[in-house]
Amino acid sequence: MTATPTASSAALPNATPCIAVAGAGPWGKNLVRNFYELGALAWVIDSDPARRAQMAADYPGVKVGERLEEALSDEAVRGVAIATPAITHGPLTRQVLQAGRDVFCEKPLALSVEETLDNMVLADAGGRILMVGHVLRYHPAVVELIRLVQAGKVGRLKYVASHRLGWGRIRNVENVLWSFTPHDVSTLLAVAGEMPNRVSAGGSAFVQPKIHDIVTTRLTFPSGLEAHVFASWVHPIREQRLVIIGETGMLVFDELAEHKLSFHEKHVTFEEGRPVTTPSEAIPMPFVPFEPLKAEAMAFVRAIETREQPVTDAREGLNVLRVIEAAQSSMDDDGRTVELTAEPLAAPRGWFAHESATVDAGARIGRGARIWHYSHISSGSEVGEESSLGQNCFVAKGVKVGRGCKIQNNVSLYEGVELEDEVFVGPSAVLTNVVNPRAHVSRKDAYAKTVLRRGSTIGANATVVCGVEVGAFSFVGAGAVVTRNVPAFAQVTGNPARLSGWRCRCGERLCGAGVSVGTELTCDRCGDSYKLVGERELSWQEGVKP
Repeated sequence: MTATPTASSAALPNATPCIAVAGAGPWGKNLVRNFYELGALAWVIDSDPARRAQMAADYPGVKVGERLEEALSDEAVRGVAIATPAITHGPLTRQVLQAGRDVFCEKPLALSVEETLDNMVLADAGGRILMVGHVLRYHPAVVELIRLVQAGKVGRLKYVASHRLGWGRIRNVENVLWSFTPHDVSTLLAVAGEMPNRVSAGGSAFVQPKIHDIVTTRLTFPSGLEAHVFASWVHPIREQRLVIIGETGMLVFDELAEHKLSFHEKHVTFEEGRPVTTPSEAIPMPFVPFEPLKAEAMAFVRAIETREQPVTDAREGLNVLRVIEAAQSSMDDDGRTVELTAEPLAAPRGWFAHESATVDAGARIGRGARIWHYSHISSGSEVGEESSLGQNCFVAKGVKVGRGCKIQNNVSLYEGVELEDEVFVGPSAVLTNVVNPRAHVSRKDAYAKTVLRRGSTIGANATVVCGVEVGAFSFVGAGAVVTRNVPAFAQVTGNPARLSGWRCRCGERLCGAGVSVGTELTCDRCGDSYKLVGERELSWQEGVKP
């Protein structure tokens, strides 16, 4: 589990005002206070003149504006916290991401999975932080509860019950499912460590037609765990409680109790065929107290600085949204059970894949890699850090793509191909893996290895016959057909490809193929020096052979 930082009223060390808060209403004003206390607040944006005046009076030195564009025009603003009505979350998040800033958005990230995915793609493509406000995940008692469950304190999980009830502020856009339940679902998924495969929900709308005031959601998980979440904003007795029941004990988080986290060492045994419960006193569980919202605000500021995803990143928000959307669908259909694909929880990945691309489970993708439209990365393959694959590329099982490679559109890398670091493969280049293919004869046992050494370039529409090695920093011309090993730094062209010159490490052409052994060459662009030590061997003068 990713550690959640403790928080105090002191400012963060070396913090600079870089956060704009959009929305200073009932909840947004709390974010404003916390970012200010952390020393990170630069702007407050709100459409209400009275709120703007109050913010200006309460937080001297902080800029106040009516429109988000005002804050986004300030280069000092690196991140925006969105605390506006839920219906605006998706569009405002997109606006901020398009402006090249990081986003902390109160739940939900959007009102649909589709809009959330669109914003996630935008965030991944721009290398931006996209964080959702699930503040319960930063509550110190909940952080400790999750740690205890993961440490096996209660044994195998059997049942989880979550109640969030009270006489609260009634919304007139989203219902209580969308307003209250996301916090509890977020925690529930962290406790379970998996997504549910069945969701059903039912509720009642008393105050306003079609806006449910009471909702009960039931979830069933592939492991056999069952859970229910009960939410109401028209309940006379306030309750915020999470009960975890396992084979060997129980954990209770009760926000309103003196001891907010307790352990119950209760279990069931059988005597003469009858179940017998063993009583025990509640044991208070210690934890370090801190303000959850301040810890959440601190997590956003630190994510901006470190570029590391927080525990409530966009994928965590998407997992929660999938459950909420399934519950809403069930409620709209008289409580029908909605089947969810039993997928593992989406985790922060640090790389981007277009929504049309397919990345199979078991593929290893390095941080900062980019995979574009309709490409397919197979299980068992590896794509290195900062590498880019264009549209309609295919990477087969066992293929290794090094760090910083650039693979252009319509390139297929079949089993047996290996790319070292910083290799460039031009559009529609072909790398084969069988010398003598026949449709009616299986040659899988005859795949030959092809290696493209560091810094080599394969031109557009070139073909590299399997079983050869393309040397470091060599250059294969467009349309060439490579049938034998290519020396380091060599330029080869034609069909079959023949030596036609020599290239510098920076890519500049050094000379043609007709120079004599012993000739010394200097790159006009970067100044590197080389010496031809054989008819097919060029040596870098500094003695470092790639």
